[in-house]
Amino acid sequence: MPKPTPTFDMEAAIAALCEGQDLTGKDGVLTPLIKQLTEAAMQAELDSHLSQEEAPNRKNGSSSKTVKSTAGSFELKTPRDRTGTFEPQLVKKHQTHLTDEIERKILAVFALGNSYQDIRGHIEDLYGISVSNGTLNAITDKLLPELQAWRERDLDAIYPIVWLDAIHYKIKENGRYISKAIYTILALNIEGKKELLGLYLSDQEGAHHWLSVLTDLYNRGVKDILIACVDGLKGFPEAIESVYPNTEIQHCIIHQIRNSMKYIASKNQKAFMADLKCVYKAATLNAAETALDDLEAKWGDKYPMVIKSWRTKWPTLSTYFKYPDYVRTAIYTTNAVEAVHRQFRKLTKTKGGFANENSLLKLLYAGILKASERWTHPIQNWNLTLSQLTIHFPERLDDYISL
Repeated sequence: MPKPTPTFDMEAAIAALCEGQDLTGKDGVLTPLIKQLTEAAMQAELDSHLSQEEAPNRKNGSSSKTVKSTAGSFELKTPRDRTGTFEPQLVKKHQTHLTDEIERKILAVFALGNSYQDIRGHIEDLYGISVSNGTLNAITDKLLPELQAWRERDLDAIYPIVWLDAIHYKIKENGRYISKAIYTILALNIEGKKELLGLYLSDQEGAHHWLSVLTDLYNRGVKDILIACVDGLKGFPEAIESVYPNTEIQHCIIHQIRNSMKYIASKNQKAFMADLKCVYKAATLNAAETALDDLEAKWGDKYPMVIKSWRTKWPTLSTYFKYPDYVRTAIYTTNAVEAVHRQFRKLTKTKGGFANENSLLKLLYAGILKASERWTHPIQNWNLTLSQLTIHFPERLDDYISL
């Protein structure tokens, strides 16, 4: 005759908690209760199965297996029937996790940039469960199909503002680490909310590669972009124009300033910067062009290449002057997408390189999911900004907004 299953001793559990024993995790107070409830529920499943069987059948003891749960690991006795037709549903035959909560916890910790070693320690402390790197890799690999679907999803037909930038990582290939570029496209949709349109990986950053990225956006449904904010990469405006000929280009002022200051002698940097500020901080386009003339008159002989760069790029550097301050703030720099890159760097700061492309992409995607949780509201002054854009881009927004 089988021994009766011991009942959960509530008084003993309360006493254990008072003595400092953990509620969950390894040797947790709740582990015996979870075991008891699970086994009782499976016995009920078997009873229901036997009552519906037409052929003679009966109970046939039990088999044991180790099951991992949020309350800790325990030996679970799975009831059996004589004919072998019983298929438990609560904990299936080859199932070793009671719920997927552990996997969700692993993915949440992974999305914060923790290493596998840190994750293993965290799960061990929390649940008393030891997980291998292979198991962690299998769990995080579950993000890859989701990532692929995200990268191929349909996009809106129009985005008023888009920022484009790249960040570089070391990825192992053929036994050595090489630098590759991650292309990041951040946009404001018609509601003024941030949306990351895609992540693209290439051997290096260049206008040719950006052309393929823009073509992919077009094929996924993006038929119009009003303003594209980019860094100073050569050929970038031409690549955008070839796919979106009516898009305004705004070169990032901050990138231009940084590149300029590289060529200014340290003893002149403070004075040059004061004069340069009169250019990009001007209230109007005319005032900015006058300040640029003054800058050339004072510094042109000493730094002709710097002045030439500003003159050559002026049509795209000066785009923002046609807008009021609240629109200028959004477009004069690529800082919005660089903020996403700062988030990426936090995730990857402890990693010198990545074993393959997927190991990088799934981590960045996990970070995107985390960051986008905060993108629930339009940017500041969006209604005013949208009103300005409907004036500057007549008819292009009419089919997408209701006035």
